[in-house]
Amino acid sequence: MIDPNTFFDIKSQIDFKDITMQVFNFQFENNAVYRSFCDLLYKHPSDIKSIEDIPFLPIQFFKTHSVLSNKELTKKTFTSSGTTGSRTSKHHITDLSIYETSFTRAFESSYGPIEDYVILALLPSYLEREGSSLIYMVDSMIRESKHPESGFYLNNISELKDQLMTLDGKGKKTLLIGVSFALLDLVETHTFNLDNTIVMETGGMKGRRKELIREELHSLLKTGFGVEHIHSEYGMTELLSQAYSKGNGIFNCPNWMKILTRDPEDALTIQSVGKTGGINVIDLANLNSCSFIATQDLGRIHNDGSFQVIGRFDTSDIRGCNLMVL
Repeated sequence: MIDPNTFFDIKSQIDFKDITMQVFNFQFENNAVYRSFCDLLYKHPSDIKSIEDIPFLPIQFFKTHSVLSNKELTKKTFTSSGTTGSRTSKHHITDLSIYETSFTRAFESSYGPIEDYVILALLPSYLEREGSSLIYMVDSMIRESKHPESGFYLNNISELKDQLMTLDGKGKKTLLIGVSFALLDLVETHTFNLDNTIVMETGGMKGRRKELIREELHSLLKTGFGVEHIHSEYGMTELLSQAYSKGNGIFNCPNWMKILTRDPEDALTIQSVGKTGGINVIDLANLNSCSFIATQDLGRIHNDGSFQVIGRFDTSDIRGCNLMVL
């Protein structure tokens, strides 16, 4: 078994590659779903010479299979949001401490100690259902912040407005993390001029509003909150790590997470840096499920390893891969 501390302490690309290869070998041997997928592609550890050779499991498998790399008892099952009657993803977690370490260290690597912030959460679509990994993360961060003002907001928008203005006026470092449609609702009823607050959007409109391109969304939010930049969080039910953007939609990963892009017409081909393609994620924190995920997002990687999310595939299935039925 691989010690999670080894990947949380990664310091170099050589370390990342070595540990990634160890994780691939471990999951090939211990994850029945992933092993079957690799077998269908005729991919064996002896064929894997680089990170780019590793097969990436289409994210839809989390809707149809139990993706696990050990036989430990499930401590928590995170589920994705979905329309009525649609299948939702299920991410079975056998070790919550890995998730807790991952989201704590990922946030602090970008923003410093959680305890330095008052954390205000405006996440109605997530609060209104069971099994959200985002709610689990933010709830833990609120408790870690140790500020009595930290907390969740649902329909008490006026109270949130007053709290934001009071905290910002006192010069307290504040993080407002909210789902896009709720942040827009807030700035349509109240106008701010915030100097000490980070505004971070996560997720889309969840069917509550018309989807906007990032530039338009951020422009409206910057004007409404009176801030220079809108921050963003990139995460999902099927991952245990997050990437963060401090503005302009440019995301950076923690050291145990890496983004690659695949050819939109050939899901098995990894592209060179700079080309737009399907986002593949290596998330070593997914040690006990699958660390190699082919998402339905489209993106572009920059030379420094940062990345942008451009959009999503038009169809529900990832193009170029017809191996969904095992």
